[in-house]
Amino acid sequence: MPLKEWYKEWFSSPYYDILYYKRNEQEASAFIQLLLSNLNAPKESFMLDVACGKGRHSRILAAMGYDVTGIDISEPAVLEAKSYETEKLHFFCHDMRLPFYINYFDYAFNFFTSFGYFYTQREHDNAIRTIAQSLKNGGLFIIDYLNVHYAEDHLVKSEDIVIDKIPFHITRWHNDTHFFKQIQIEERGHLLKHLYTERVAKFSLGDFTDMLAYQNMQVQQVFGDYKLGHYDVRKSQRMIIVAKKIMH
Repeated sequence: MPLKEWYKEWFSSPYYDILYYKRNEQEASAFIQLLLSNLNAPKESFMLDVACGKGRHSRILAAMGYDVTGIDISEPAVLEAKSYETEKLHFFCHDMRLPFYINYFDYAFNFFTSFGYFYTQREHDNAIRTIAQSLKNGGLFIIDYLNVHYAEDHLVKSEDIVIDKIPFHITRWHNDTHFFKQIQIEERGHLLKHLYTERVAKFSLGDFTDMLAYQNMQVQQVFGDYKLGHYDVRKSQRMIIVAKKIMH
C-alpha cells in the first residue's frame, strides 16, 4: 500500500486555514521586502514561488513589481490563488517533484518550511532538481527552513488552542530523522475521528549544501531569522539559505 501523502489532504482541509490563518502577514511582508532589498533583485526579474499555497507570498512579490509564478500541489489552494492572477502573477497546480519551466526564472523561493514533506530522499532530490532546472545560470534559490537544533531544544510537546470556537489539540514529537505534529480537532464538543499528522525532515545546513551541490547549486549566504541576522546552528530559529546556480 503506498504511503499516504499527508500534505495533500491536510493543506486542502478547511481546518488548515483556520489553524494557520493568524500567521503574521506583516512579518511575512517585512521579511520578503528585506530579503529582496538584500538580493538587490532587478524589477524585470522572473520569480518562482515553490509551494505557494493560496499565493500570499507570490502576491507580495508581484506587488513589488516582479513577474511571479506560483506552484503548489493543492488544487483548492491554487484555485483560490488564481482569483488574484494578473499579467504578472500566475499560478499552476504542480508537483514540485516533477520538472517545470527550464532555465526560465531569475529567482526561486520556498518560504516557511514548505519542504521536507516527502518520504524518500529521492523525492527531495527531485524537488531540488526541479527548482535548479527552472533557474537561469546564475539564478538564486532561497529556501527558508526550520533550524533543526533550535526546533529540538524548543519543542512544545502539547498545546490546546481554540480558534473560531474550534478547539485544536496539538501534540509534537521527533525521532532521529523527522519532526511530527499531530492535530486533533473538536467540533460541537466531539473529537473528530480524523487526525492530521504533519511530518518534516530534519535537514541540516550540511544536508542542504549536499543536495544543492548535486544540482550545481552553491550556497552563498545563510541567515538565522526573518531580520536576516547571523545564522547560529544552536540559537537561530530559522535557517534561510541563498544558493546560486553555477555553470557546469
